[in-house]
Amino acid sequence: MAVNPSVPEGLQDPSEKPQIATGGAKNYKGFVAGVFSGIAKLSVGHPFDTVKVRLQTTDKAQFKGPLDCLLQTLRNEGVKGIYKGATPPLVGWMFMDSIMLGSLSVYRRILNDNVFNPRRRYITNPSEQPKLPVLGHAMAGTMAGWTVSFIAGPVEHIKARLQVQYQAEKAKRLYSGPIDCLKKTLKNHGVRGVFHGLSATLLFRTFFCFWWGTYDIFTRALTNHTNLSTPAVNFWAGGLSAQIFWITSYPSDVVKQRVMTDPLGPERKFPHWRDAAKAVWRENGWRGYWRGFVPCFLRAFPANAMALVAFEGVMRALPE
Repeated sequence: MAVNPSVPEGLQDPSEKPQIATGGAKNYKGFVAGVFSGIAKLSVGHPFDTVKVRLQTTDKAQFKGPLDCLLQTLRNEGVKGIYKGATPPLVGWMFMDSIMLGSLSVYRRILNDNVFNPRRRYITNPSEQPKLPVLGHAMAGTMAGWTVSFIAGPVEHIKARLQVQYQAEKAKRLYSGPIDCLKKTLKNHGVRGVFHGLSATLLFRTFFCFWWGTYDIFTRALTNHTNLSTPAVNFWAGGLSAQIFWITSYPSDVVKQRVMTDPLGPERKFPHWRDAAKAVWRENGWRGYWRGFVPCFLRAFPANAMALVAFEGVMRALPE
């Protein structure tokens, strides 16, 4: 059975994968490729993300827009300012990509074998094997998103609190770095404090159905109707599907960031994500749900496109 060359090894439709045993070498390759994917995604995307989070969580009078936010950050805090909070996602992506790609593959196989095409296991002719439909890819995407949320939630929580520290001098900041932030959160608020915003994270990652559903659509369309190379197909499919995801999920991300940067003590404003959603509407109406969208949208394509190109490139380069 032929494997679709236009899809990274960890993202193959299980109905298209050869039924062979996979061992430690493949696991090793996926782990290393995930590290490089995370580095590429963070290097390209984190400055955009810092601007996005600051626009999402501050009064609209502080920044006139994305460009003003970027210029103020660079002027007051230097280049390091746009990479504040970069360490947690850099470390976290190694685990998050591994869990995301692994669980996505498992959920695809489970859905294909037990929901959409339960008789496929009895079909011996590879050309007659039914493929997982787009709905199956979308469902697997949501389930993988929920799974990775339990790691992504704490990582994004720490990252968000570091990103909204505006003091240029470290001595004036509440947290000196990610470890200090984690320690203080654990000490003062326990494990529950570290997982603050988990429900909002689960809501946000429900929209992964649009990401992985459209990724499958774009990949097949580009493979069947263009002469693009494998990396080019991955680049365009990854970038375009990421933009579809952010268009559909952005309001929930605004709510998530408001929850994650909310004080954890008695002065807490949003006991539930619904309270944060109501506050956004009360303050700025429907426009509030789209504040900071421009840097996010600009970031989505290059960051995720390069992440997929890096992932597959490393998978091909590493020895079997």
